[in-house]
Amino acid sequence: MSKSTKLLSTDDTKFDRGGELHKMDRFQVTDPNSSLDRADPAAVQRFIQTAHSVDLAAYFDELQPDVARQQLLALPLTRRVEVFGYLRPEVQVALARLFERSQLAEIITEMSADDRADFFNDLSLEEQQALLRGLAQTERDDIRRLAAYAEGTAGAIMTSDYAALTPELTSQDAIEVLRREAPDTETIYRAYVVDPDRCLIGSVRLQDLILASTDAKVADLMERDPVAVTLHEDQEDVARKFAHYDVLALPVVDVDGRLVGIVTHDDALDALQEETTEDFHKIGTVGKLTQGVRDASIGILYRKRVLWLGLLIFGNLFSGAGIAYFEHVIVSYVSLVFFLPLLIGSSGNAGSQAATLMVRALATGDVMLKDWGYLLGRELLVAVALGATMALAIAPIGLARGGPAIALVVALTMLLVVLAGSVIGMSLPFLLSRFRLDPAAASAPLVTTIADAIGVILYFSIASAFLIT
Repeated sequence: MSKSTKLLSTDDTKFDRGGELHKMDRFQVTDPNSSLDRADPAAVQRFIQTAHSVDLAAYFDELQPDVARQQLLALPLTRRVEVFGYLRPEVQVALARLFERSQLAEIITEMSADDRADFFNDLSLEEQQALLRGLAQTERDDIRRLAAYAEGTAGAIMTSDYAALTPELTSQDAIEVLRREAPDTETIYRAYVVDPDRCLIGSVRLQDLILASTDAKVADLMERDPVAVTLHEDQEDVARKFAHYDVLALPVVDVDGRLVGIVTHDDALDALQEETTEDFHKIGTVGKLTQGVRDASIGILYRKRVLWLGLLIFGNLFSGAGIAYFEHVIVSYVSLVFFLPLLIGSSGNAGSQAATLMVRALATGDVMLKDWGYLLGRELLVAVALGATMALAIAPIGLARGGPAIALVVALTMLLVVLAGSVIGMSLPFLLSRFRLDPAAASAPLVTTIADAIGVILYFSIASAFLIT
């Protein structure tokens, strides 16, 4: 097939998931095979023939797209599909633009259903239509269906490649069914039992089928009412169920209880990693990145960080206003300024600690909204102990810098700002959860900004009460 009939364009560019177009002169990833002598063709060939598909994908990630295409097409189809599935999304798209239609269709047809849908979603609308034209109707329908589910849901990470049995089958017949279906399924270690309407009624382990007598019925061997997830269930909740029930796969059902797919443990792990990364970004007040930090352009990194930083400027104005209001206290006791960064920093640090603990506890399900009152009482005790310890540590410095009165002001302020910061940091994630917002948005910079303003007001209010007569 001529170059003019290639499925996607041969332009040496890529579209990141945020839609920004930029040149792709070279793929760069951390090289897990740094000992490979790339100047030795024989060594490279041995590596390509013997390396694990994951390591080979990392090697292809570093190559120029046209070179990677040639070496990928030289692999047997099964290995080619495996390696392509492990490539970074932007690398997959770039290579797809170099493949002829038949070459890409061959790979996509053999990919697992969920990986195929993920790749499809990374393409532009025009490229999606071109890809669908090169596939059989069955693959077209499957891709459209899986790609239609909202990102972050069980439907978006499930696969339609699963093994299904009916309850009237004997164990011998069931094993024959699994033998035929095995090449096209993600896992056969557990098959799912459905009724004539494809409603999920049970699941059965391959081990039980093998050990049972040949005439034993699937209905007698299956576990009834297996744990399942719904199509629109949050992927983070799905991942929690994997950890709780310690399973290799979970069935996905629609609102009528019909089996539509399964989520495997590796996809759940990927989803959990994605959610954790997103939470870390929120904690740092960074917008969601749809690609790695190394691959993100300067423009994207700027846009993802500037909004919160700009908003927090106005939050810090409250601290400045507090300092201006108590300017007469500062003029009278200049030594107070020495302790200002230390005190408001301690308040923000205590708040950040408490917020981080609560955000993570809420994310893992360790605590619930109803636990707020109990946790508040505990946090008050912990914060008083922490504040008192830090007050005792700072009092001698206050005594040396300004005498007993300054020492008392600084010590009392330290106790109160640590208490205030801890309560703010602990309570803000609960408040956001109460209003159905992501508790990770109770980020360290946000908590610190609020705690700083309160710390300034507490500090100079106490100083004014004790020092200004």
